[in-house]
Amino acid sequence: MTGDGVRDVITAVLVLLSAFLCFAAGVGLIRFTDVLSRLHAATKPQILGLMAIVADVAVSNPSVSTITLAFAIVFFQSLTAPMAAHMVGRAAYRTGHFRSDILVADDLGPFIPPHGGKS
Repeated sequence: MTGDGVRDVITAVLVLLSAFLCFAAGVGLIRFTDVLSRLHAATKPQILGLMAIVADVAVSNPSVSTITLAFAIVFFQSLTAPMAAHMVGRAAYRTGHFRSDILVADDLGPFIPPHGGKS
């Protein structure tokens, strides 16, 4: 198998992996019941799917500028996605838009009492 053939196989695997992870994130957003559960589906598979696509772009076009840009994309998405999920989860907790009956542990309960109608 030539270098282009190996690169094509790697590209196919990375694109399929990314498609599966993004699909899993979408299904999780639809199937999970509350905000805190949906945050898991929205962040973890989605960032891994993005990493697979960015790795595919870097494999398809292995230049210094492409790899540098791919690293920057993954780095900044890895910083912003968990922070955004944390802030959404915190807002949902403070306003009471979560199901307290399915929480395994409520570590914020003693410090921040939830407000709002849904709990």
